[in-house]
Amino acid sequence: MKRGRLRVLLGAAPGVGKTYEMLEEGRRLQDAGVDVVVAIVETHGRAATAAMTAGLPIVPRRRLEHRGVTLDEMDLEAVLARAPRVALVDELAHTNVGGSRNEKRWQDVEELRDAGIDVITTVNVQHIESLGDVVEQITGVAQRETVPDAVVRSADPIELVDLAPPSLRDRLAAGLVYPAERIDAALSNYFRLGNLTALRELALLWLADEVDSALQDYRAEHGIRGTWQARERVVVALTGGPEGETLIRRGARIVDRSAGGELLAVHVSGQDGLRTADPAALAAQRALVESLGGSYHQVVGDDIPAALVEFARSVNASQLVVGVSRRGRLAAALSGPGIGATVIRESGDIDVHVVTHAAAGGRFTLPRVAGGALSVRRRILGFVVALTGGPLLTWLLVALRSPESITSDVLAYQLLVVVVALVGGLWPAVFAAVMSGVTLDFFFVAPLYTVTVSDPLHAWALILYVVIALLVSVIVDRAARGTRSARRAAAEAELLAAVAGSVLRGDGSIPALVARAREAFGMSGARLVASDGTVIAADGEPVRDDRHLRVDVGREAVLELHGSESEQLDGSERRLLDVVVAQLAAALEQADLQRAASSASVLAETDRVRSALLSAASHDLRRPLAAAVAALGGLRAAGPALDDADRDELLATADESLGTLTSLVTDLLDVSRIEAGALAVALRPVDTADAVLAAVDELGLGPAAVELALDEAIGPVLADAVLLQRVLVNVLANAHRHSPAGTPVRISTSSLGGRAQVRVIDHGPGIPPERHGDVFTPFQRLGDTDNTTGLGLGLALSKGFTEGMRGQLVPEQTPGGGLTMVIELPLASAAAQNGRIEG
Repeated sequence: MKRGRLRVLLGAAPGVGKTYEMLEEGRRLQDAGVDVVVAIVETHGRAATAAMTAGLPIVPRRRLEHRGVTLDEMDLEAVLARAPRVALVDELAHTNVGGSRNEKRWQDVEELRDAGIDVITTVNVQHIESLGDVVEQITGVAQRETVPDAVVRSADPIELVDLAPPSLRDRLAAGLVYPAERIDAALSNYFRLGNLTALRELALLWLADEVDSALQDYRAEHGIRGTWQARERVVVALTGGPEGETLIRRGARIVDRSAGGELLAVHVSGQDGLRTADPAALAAQRALVESLGGSYHQVVGDDIPAALVEFARSVNASQLVVGVSRRGRLAAALSGPGIGATVIRESGDIDVHVVTHAAAGGRFTLPRVAGGALSVRRRILGFVVALTGGPLLTWLLVALRSPESITSDVLAYQLLVVVVALVGGLWPAVFAAVMSGVTLDFFFVAPLYTVTVSDPLHAWALILYVVIALLVSVIVDRAARGTRSARRAAAEAELLAAVAGSVLRGDGSIPALVARAREAFGMSGARLVASDGTVIAADGEPVRDDRHLRVDVGREAVLELHGSESEQLDGSERRLLDVVVAQLAAALEQADLQRAASSASVLAETDRVRSALLSAASHDLRRPLAAAVAALGGLRAAGPALDDADRDELLATADESLGTLTSLVTDLLDVSRIEAGALAVALRPVDTADAVLAAVDELGLGPAAVELALDEAIGPVLADAVLLQRVLVNVLANAHRHSPAGTPVRISTSSLGGRAQVRVIDHGPGIPPERHGDVFTPFQRLGDTDNTTGLGLGLALSKGFTEGMRGQLVPEQTPGGGLTMVIELPLASAAAQNGRIEG
């Protein structure tokens, strides 16, 4: 059976018209003779959406009871039995009620597709799983209902239902999205213009990436290697040198010139041992790339230009940014064209920007000391110079030969040997010395054109010439080795400075050290494993168990290195590895000390709270306790001599003082339990209106003091009834105390996204936004010098109680002046669907 197709209507926010568009498409298909059914549609009370269902076959919903709450769900079995050609399924990311066939609605959709049924569905961008953290940063609301990216990406097609943010806010204000009582809260929270604009951009970019992935798949399937510049992609090549920041910023400016451009930075790691790249510089450059909205990549390849071009082609890049070579002119002349020139030659249709920088034309680095002072390429080049320079020099000297020119001829060949030694080292110079000696004898020493020497002095001179040439070549070769050793020592010193700096920096030092060790010794993978087998840090490829180098790091961990040279480290590299291991041991010890310090800080905080409690007990409890003792003492001392009026007054004073004392002790115990994490909370469905009215009655506030705007349609919240009432009492009492005379406190309720909000609004002096966090500090009376009102624990307790009920207590500025306290709690219906109501 052919699997059904999935068509997804993607929106940036609720209310853009996804469900309406889905129903409109269902009508078009029905008019075309296609068997279409409405499997489930959520109209949310929108009349226009409900009207679109008229005339479409609707599969009745299944009613389920979950922990005392009756809810409707899509009847999957009924839809499968109906077997339509197309099913309309709203809200793909919805979580089904406990007891349903599947946990998520997208799983129901997968079953429908497996049965050969095409599905048209809707989803908002905030419900895509990979975007959850981004959406939370934008809106401040964590999304609990998500759908895997792979499910959405499997759709053919994905269509964006778009509406400009101002138009969506106009629809919301006109009551076309939510009921009237929810409009103000929605406009001031989730549907702020900035939120909607960011979500719209996020939806457009996600869909653009999906289209780009489809384009990449098409190019791969059809073997298309040329770049299709559908969007600007700029690749910046990083060497780890100081020029990296300049190149990154140049690439970012190129990207900014085109809408929807993408910045990618890549560093190519070779496999030739110790790296010249500075990990600290690369880490800083990676952070810079990511701060500019780009991405960082690292690839491995011996041929750096080929690796760069291959990476650029793999990401369909349109432009490549490289830096001017840091080699000097002599180095460039001796070792051939640099990376930039090779990249330009091999880039094809990719534009290459060669950017100058402060480090251009600087020193160049040489390969490792092991295996010879000079590279194979340099030695081959030395032989080439000897083979070509020798015949050319001979031709020139023969043409200018005279009886008196023998001295200059010898010096000319001596110069050739020195040049060959500088280029190719010892063995090319030896070859040039022997060949030049034979050439001198053949062309310039009598008898000419023979290898025989008639004069013994001439023979002795030739021998001395060859010996001198050999000594010169040896000296040049040793100088090259010394230079290489010095450069290697500098690189080792750089490594030691880097690992020492990593330990001094503390945070993230262990992963940085492991990564540095892998790069420094040319390994493909490295990891630090604890004694219990836990991987503390890893870098590069996974370490294979069959072949790797193991080094003990103290008694707690082992450093494992895997690579082609893991068993061939020389003595200096072993010593350097010992230094890295010692630094790793120090970093592990530092991490243990930090954990101990963190534990100590927790103990210090606990001690601070304990000290504050003792201070409060010694100060604020003394007044009501003293009043109660004085009243009772007066009653006892006076005895029957007191008249009824005095006795009643003393009893009232004692009763009031003992009541105050009970309240203060209760608050102290509650804050102690909150600080200790031992607050007992029993979550049950609680009617918000009942809790608000109970709090108003407890405070004895009449209609002149409190204005109510309660939404009866939001349903019960998931809360502890006793704790919720105490939160409301504390917040309402605080708002009433600071409200101007004759100005009532306003209490409103609303719901959004499975959460209910109770807003307690006053028009008092308010609190500056930068001090909002201070109102929740225990034993503080912000802006209130009246010490008779309690310990300053009211809002601290309220925040602790609210968070204990899985909610939030957030202060906001009241428009026109004042403070608004927002109590946000989960709706019982949403919590029941997620299985979070405690039995």
